[in-house]
Amino acid sequence: MDLKKMLLGAGVAAVGGIGVKMAVDYFRNRGEEEAPEGDLNDDAAAEEAAAAAAEQVASFSAPEEAIQYVNVEPDSVQGFLDNCFGAPGRYVPNRSKVFDYQDSQYMVIWAYDNEKEKNQMLAFLYTDEGRKMVASVGYTGDATDYNISLEDTPMAIEVESTGEQITSGQGSTDGTGEVDFVLAGA
Repeated sequence: MDLKKMLLGAGVAAVGGIGVKMAVDYFRNRGEEEAPEGDLNDDAAAEEAAAAAAEQVASFSAPEEAIQYVNVEPDSVQGFLDNCFGAPGRYVPNRSKVFDYQDSQYMVIWAYDNEKEKNQMLAFLYTDEGRKMVASVGYTGDATDYNISLEDTPMAIEVESTGEQITSGQGSTDGTGEVDFVLAGA
């Protein structure tokens, strides 16, 4: 599976091509990534971008430190959330990350949950069998609740206020202003 197929399957539109970055830099960036050059919506350009990205990853001294990413159209993420949860407008996205790390594709969306009146981070892992939700974290300044299943991945959820990294389980912890999807142990 590649990023283009994943985006098509999710009904999410890409902005630009495939970018490559150091994984640690990508995960620490809470802003919008620079849109990579290229056009994933054009088959020939997408193949060229994927080949160039793979070559760039191979050029890293430790390729496992590299990540391939795409920027997505914010409006198309709204449609994805509406379709995924069957509750149009419940989740209003404010940030997303779509990337390939060590041959696994992820989509992570930060949104506001209008029904529960809290921030929400939703993370999905894409496999040949389909999409699997691997993390759901609701958070306010008062409390953070989570349902996380990242133990079979190199990823973790980090709660900003405590620095705690969580890779699996269901529960709650202190409130926070932000949660991040990060490399475990980083």
